Amino acid sequence: MSTTDETTGQGPAAADAEVPAEHAVPEDLALAAEFDAVTRDQWRELVAGVLRKAGREDLPDPVEDALRRPVAPGVTVAPLYTAEDAGDLPAGVGVPGLPPFVRGARPAGGPAGSAEVTASGGAEGGASGGWDIRQRHAHPDVATTREAIAADLENGVTSLWLVLGEGAIPVDALGEVLADVYLDLAPVTVQGGQAGAEAFLDLVEGRTDLASGGSLGLDPLGVEAASGEKQALSGLAGIARRAAALSTGPHPTLRTVVVDGTVFHDAGASVVEELGCSLAAGVAYLRALTDGGLTVDEAAAQLEFRYAASADQFTTIAALRAARRLWDRVGEVSGASPGARAQRQHAVTSSVMTTRRDPWVNMLRTTVACFAAGVGGADAVTVQPFDAALGLPDPFSRRIARNTQNLLVEEGHLGRVLDPAGGSWYVESLTDELARAAWEWFTEIERAGGLSAALASGLVRDRIAQAWDARAQRLATRADAITGVSEFPNLTERLPARQPAADVLPATGGLPRVRAAQEFEALRDAADAAEQSTGTRPSVYLATLGPIARHTARATFAANLFQAGGLATPSGDGAGGLADAGTTVACICGTDKDYAEHAAGLAAELRAAGATQVWLAGKPDLAVDGVDGYVFAGCDALAALRTVHEQLGGTA
Repeated sequence: MSTTDETTGQGPAAADAEVPAEHAVPEDLALAAEFDAVTRDQWRELVAGVLRKAGREDLPDPVEDALRRPVAPGVTVAPLYTAEDAGDLPAGVGVPGLPPFVRGARPAGGPAGSAEVTASGGAEGGASGGWDIRQRHAHPDVATTREAIAADLENGVTSLWLVLGEGAIPVDALGEVLADVYLDLAPVTVQGGQAGAEAFLDLVEGRTDLASGGSLGLDPLGVEAASGEKQALSGLAGIARRAAALSTGPHPTLRTVVVDGTVFHDAGASVVEELGCSLAAGVAYLRALTDGGLTVDEAAAQLEFRYAASADQFTTIAALRAARRLWDRVGEVSGASPGARAQRQHAVTSSVMTTRRDPWVNMLRTTVACFAAGVGGADAVTVQPFDAALGLPDPFSRRIARNTQNLLVEEGHLGRVLDPAGGSWYVESLTDELARAAWEWFTEIERAGGLSAALASGLVRDRIAQAWDARAQRLATRADAITGVSEFPNLTERLPARQPAADVLPATGGLPRVRAAQEFEALRDAADAAEQSTGTRPSVYLATLGPIARHTARATFAANLFQAGGLATPSGDGAGGLADAGTTVACICGTDKDYAEHAAGLAAELRAAGATQVWLAGKPDLAVDGVDGYVFAGCDALAALRTVHEQLGGTA
């Protein structure tokens, strides 16, 4: 404020002094002062009233348990969280960069467990104010891969993940692939077993200027889980010592082992099984490395953990936070120093959630997953291209994948605040529940003799199968919806053509590989094959009752359900359009009142017109004569669709 303002009394100070008393701001501003205080019990009464109106009479105590939804075996999410749910959890998670590392492995932009920063001023293998944007490459054509790598590094990607081996980048072409890459700037992670690790070590032997944050990608237990074939861990220590020779500072330039939790995720594991199995694998690697002569701190520094990030945003955030807490506890029990107990995390958008049908929706899924990985504190993130389930990505899908991360980091500024979800009653409660459930599963594996023994005995397979069966049931009933597949399918879409991608891990006798959309997509494939064979898409005729205003809701619901199985849904008033529809399966759509008066008669008319199977859009308690089955919210949509396909002569 100028001197003139001060002396004349015409500046802001004078104006403030003249504020009327009734407009003065009180010291204690209670924004809801005009309302009576409310309690959780009052909210519960309201919830109970809504549920009773919906037909729920036998309500649990507390009533919100009726609205809990599962996210993993033994872990459910409530509809409301308050301070009493979180208790003292927010105060017990510490601060970023220090044990128990729940709030992040880095204090700011420095390496995990240290207040130091790298020469570039950023985090290990990443950048200050963000994370390491890591792009995966597996195209077997060397020229194509070199071109893709150059495009990535010139447009925001900060590290490379190279898949080596049969069907992917040839091991003997590694030097050619990396010929134009400044290895002192871009960290490299390879995935190709011992042959790939040794090829990279040979390539960089004698160098001491490698960018920090790369990995040799060895994961023999992951290979064992995928293949069912026993793998040796005895050679890890020797390779780790060779990798350590490339480091000149206190932190490893090149890590040796990747504890790949996505192997278990891709088999159908929930986050609890993924976290527990990764802990067991990490402990097995610590034992192998220390048995080979490394100290506990040196062994821990050789490990990077890879986790799946899904579109279940808050579960992904909580899982990454829980993983750091769990590994800190393992390190503490193992005798590692506090700084060595920080877990370095590489998050990869989930293959299980990726769809082949309507693949463009995958862009949205991976955006949410990437957001969750960044908020959850992952050190490196890989966004899979939207066409990953179709085959090898093209330049456009690669561009979208890297720009998803560029946008979140550069425009969304997700890296500006460390652990932004920290303190949330919901996130802190979920983090704690996941950590406890995963620790229980981890100790069960240890009691069974460790991960290798638990894999051999079938313990891991059975537990994951149980988790997947529960998830598969939710998918079948569409309680877990898949946009563009089980909900809102597009039967006229034209899928982009892609070169098939090779399987990176052998699938000979180990854990299965699943995708959430696979069963619905199999039905879509069967319908497409039938249309290609006969020239006509299999269909279900929607026989409507009453005026449009009365039948639209259920007709739309039925059309959405049957189209999820690739079936066309021509419609008409009553039975009159069945013949023109060219099908022998019909579904009656109307209101309960119309059903009571006309559904049985319409079912008879449809059969007289040639229908061999009649469905009704409504619940079974309507008990309409002449109806073979019912479709309704919460029904087993897959079972209904398979029944229709069988009736129409399909092979699904």
